[in-house]
Amino acid sequence: MQLNRQTALALQQEGKAAFEKGDPRNSSPYDQHGNAEQQFGNRYWARGWSMARSAAEDTQAPEGASAGR
Repeated sequence: MQLNRQTALALQQEGKAAFEKGDPRNSSPYDQHGNAEQQFGNRYWARGWSMARSAAEDTQAPEGASAGR
């Protein structure tokens, strides 16, 4: 595996797809304590999962909700 931008973007898409399938937890198939490739995979997969979750939470916020004021 080459540790480059294209691979990172593909891993982010994998994470987003896992969230969209309904996976309720961040259960990356990559080992965060493994070798460099596994750590790279975990970092970007988790980033994609987190981005998808944040986007879903943003769309679920009620219209009249304040930002903590």
